[in-house]
Amino acid sequence: MAFDDLREFVAHLEKHGQLRRVRARVSRDLEIAEITDRVSKGRSEGNQALLFEQVDGFDVPVLINAFGSPERMAAALGVEHLHDLSARVAKLLDLRMPGSLFDKLRKLGDLFDVAKAGPKRVRSAPCQEVIETDQPSLARLPILRCWPGDAGRYITLPLVFTRDPVTGARNVGMYRLQVHDDRTLGMHWQTHKGSAEHERVAQEQGKPMEVAIALGGDPVSIYSGSAPLPPGIDEMVFAGWLRGAGVPMVACKTIDLEVPAEAEIVLEGFVDPAERRLEGPFGDHTGYYSLARDYPVFHLKAITRRKQPIYPTTIVGRPPQEDYWLGKATERIFLPIIRLLLPEVVDMNMPAEGIFHNLVIVSIKKRYPGQARKVMHALWGLGLMMLAKNIVVVSEHVDVHNLSEVAWRATGNIDPSRDLLIVDGPADDLDHASVRHRFGGKLGVDATEKSDMDGIGQSWPEEIVMSEEIRALVTRRWQEYGL
Repeated sequence: MAFDDLREFVAHLEKHGQLRRVRARVSRDLEIAEITDRVSKGRSEGNQALLFEQVDGFDVPVLINAFGSPERMAAALGVEHLHDLSARVAKLLDLRMPGSLFDKLRKLGDLFDVAKAGPKRVRSAPCQEVIETDQPSLARLPILRCWPGDAGRYITLPLVFTRDPVTGARNVGMYRLQVHDDRTLGMHWQTHKGSAEHERVAQEQGKPMEVAIALGGDPVSIYSGSAPLPPGIDEMVFAGWLRGAGVPMVACKTIDLEVPAEAEIVLEGFVDPAERRLEGPFGDHTGYYSLARDYPVFHLKAITRRKQPIYPTTIVGRPPQEDYWLGKATERIFLPIIRLLLPEVVDMNMPAEGIFHNLVIVSIKKRYPGQARKVMHALWGLGLMMLAKNIVVVSEHVDVHNLSEVAWRATGNIDPSRDLLIVDGPADDLDHASVRHRFGGKLGVDATEKSDMDGIGQSWPEEIVMSEEIRALVTRRWQEYGL
């Protein structure tokens, strides 16, 4: 089921007991963040999306934790389980020509789904019911301060729209935006991201770059801003394919960009590539405050919005938080693409404790010496996987989602003098432990079982497993044991 906008998604969550309305008066400074942190890390049955209806000083409700569970994340993307995303992408990527006429027609339908995924341009939109061009102000939005050491208040769930100044190609990214004052925001687009590349082109031209920031919209579009798509793939086309229908887009009022028509709030403005201002610190998904550094500045020209908008937001911090499930959806969507490039890959897990890029666990069908190292190098060469700090490769039969099993294999199956690979390369902007900002070491661990082809100096032992005969016997007599 694809949702047209955030309101439909909220109604769906409420109908299925996945949303709680909070009518008590609360502060946007720290209080909402603390409530959400407790709810998202508490008992699973109490982990719900929260709609704060009375935020001190504002008549705009705040929606948070809407994507904060596997069930809500799957519902947002129109599937029952996140694993269904892998199957859908794999089906699209299956380039074999089907045999029967029925299968050919079904394949044609898959390709037709892609063809109709393009955005639909509309002339009027809910996100432009109110247009503020005379003294627009961020002070009218209930933007949160999340952690005591934050440098200020931050917009944390935006869709940031830019265009390449030369090619016109669109990029949509999700970056934190610090409120400097009522008319300016710190643009924390990291150097490896698409909008940062657009800004570099604008800098070469010596011209300001127009930027639109959409808050809300249909949940698939919101997710798509966080997806690490290769350059040249339009996030709104990707969102349209996931939704099964193109995203309605409307032209902004003061700049030459388009935004989702069903957004709640839109900020229109520009970034001057010659301008930098200190941004941060910010309590980040690493569980630490990311350091303050100079970043570009967004200047607000206009706010367009619904008459009674909802302000969507999230908090990040020590995992697991809501952003983990956004990342887990990405892991499931991109797994078939990785398999297409690396056919030996069986499964992959980026656990919450690894904050996406600090730990990638991959299982492979190992057929030749050095194959685990080949997979490590290949992953470090795939888009934003270049930021993966630790990659653990295990054999195909290992459940990569069972961290206890992975720890057992990864410590028992390695000789550190043979199975560790240390290289250096690009590091995540937020990595506080790298040797210097944005550059550092990476560790690959070959935790596969070894055999003669690996040139080992002793026989590899058999794994302890009870015989099937005895297992069947014990199962059959279990009631007799009184256990």
